Amino acid sequence: MNGEQDRRAPGAHGPPGKEAHAVRRPDATVLGAESVVPRDNVVRPAPNRFSHVLTEWQPYWFDRTERALEPDGMLPAGTRVVVLREEGGHCRVVTGTGLYITVGRAGLRKLPDDVAHEP
Repeated sequence: MNGEQDRRAPGAHGPPGKEAHAVRRPDATVLGAESVVPRDNVVRPAPNRFSHVLTEWQPYWFDRTERALEPDGMLPAGTRVVVLREEGGHCRVVTGTGLYITVGRAGLRKLPDDVAHEP
């Protein structure tokens, strides 16, 4: 049954001649380590002032090293960030959700001061 199990509510009774409705729930699974954001990549509290905005969809990395060829995720255009450190063609930034990551410098645009302080 595609890993799903029929579960019936305790004491559920249907009309005469009809079967009671069943709820289908997937089997429980444990997510792999790649589905968890590393503790060092979470900033609390998250910032409420931003210095830059992403101009296009951007890949991001938790730890930018030469051996980390595949990005850890993607951020949409319009995401506001605080640039903390510049590293060659990349920047270490924090998003409004507190995600501390590396993105490409070319995809960032500085926000005007009057916009940078708006949440």
